[in-house]
Amino acid sequence: MKKIAVIGLGYVGLPLARLFATKYPVIGFDINQKRIDELRDGKDLTLEVEEAVLQGVLVSEHPFGSGEKGLYVSNELADIAAADFYIVTVPTPVDKHNRPDLTPLYKASETVGKVLKKGDIVVYESTVYPGVTEEECIPVLEKTSGLKFNVDFFAGYSPERINPGDKEHTVEKILKVTSGSTPETGREVDDLYKSVITAGTHLAPTIKVAEAAKVIENSQRDINIAFVNELAKIFNLLGINTQDVLKAAGTKWNFLPFKPGLVGGHCIGVDPYYLAQKAQEHGYHPEIILAGRRLNDSMGEYVAAQVVKTMIKRGVGVNGAAILMLGITFKENCPDVRNTKIVDVISALKDYGVEVTTFDPKANPAEVLHEYGIESTTTLPQAKFDAIVLGVAHNEFLNIDLQQLKKDKAVVYDVKGVLADCDNKL
Repeated sequence: MKKIAVIGLGYVGLPLARLFATKYPVIGFDINQKRIDELRDGKDLTLEVEEAVLQGVLVSEHPFGSGEKGLYVSNELADIAAADFYIVTVPTPVDKHNRPDLTPLYKASETVGKVLKKGDIVVYESTVYPGVTEEECIPVLEKTSGLKFNVDFFAGYSPERINPGDKEHTVEKILKVTSGSTPETGREVDDLYKSVITAGTHLAPTIKVAEAAKVIENSQRDINIAFVNELAKIFNLLGINTQDVLKAAGTKWNFLPFKPGLVGGHCIGVDPYYLAQKAQEHGYHPEIILAGRRLNDSMGEYVAAQVVKTMIKRGVGVNGAAILMLGITFKENCPDVRNTKIVDVISALKDYGVEVTTFDPKANPAEVLHEYGIESTTTLPQAKFDAIVLGVAHNEFLNIDLQQLKKDKAVVYDVKGVLADCDNKL
């Protein structure tokens, strides 16, 4: 029976650990004591794993000794020492200059290296550029453990494909790419994932191929969204409804149904920078990838400008105006605020001299304040506003009576194109 340790219990790690725990003894490791306490209480504040499902696999005693299936969560290094499979699922962000920040990966590799033993396999799931696993992480494992790669221990890479907030495409229902540092390791990694992934697996020939496959998945989406964002700008100038155009074009069988919007989050808004950095290290300046990033990064200011223009046309005074922002998470029906581009809209609106009230029933106000210095509320304000901006399409927002929140001549701007009654939309 395999003994699995999952390093990092966030949006990626917890669902994976929960899934493996249905068949194997699993230790979920995270350095955040608050996170561990929350999970031991059977609660997942990321909302990725339902309470009943989580409580159904949690065990109160370390499962490696008994060999029984189940999930035990801990922040104690000694608790993962007996594992033979280590799966690293820590985030891979960019810094303020949009350069890849591998610090979480280095630290996680050091953690695993301290307990690594002969015969162990370390699998990375974090999204990276091709080469990171073998060129950056493996040397850390070797140095910390004193063991030799592909002699004493082995490695694999199986990129995460978690879609936060998506209750239909859960981890076991998404086909999984796998790989290993040797052919034998690749088959062993593939067999492990195949035992719990009902959608099946695809064994890539090398770790670098698997790394590259993941990073281009999100880069491709980023470029396609940039294209429709540019179309939205053009059609707005021409007085044409972008949603109507996309609906008409979508009647062709091979038209790709991308929609305009703000591109944030921990994947699509970040991963293209990882690929661009690697390309530049090899002397190639990627034009299309970075052009798509520049356009998508500019959409926050564009949305703010469109809101203000609509207000001016309606005769609503801008300076000192009260604006309600509906949503601050990076996507609908999800509490994740990492790299949310709603903050760009808020910042740009404040530059026009308006007062912005941010309401999001999904987001943790303390986390929003810590990450962005923005005060938010989970309670619908009892006030009236000069403008209302739907930034995130949470289900709760679709049933709000906006008329009760509007002052005379108030403007409603719909970033997501989901409201039946609005004055302008992206």
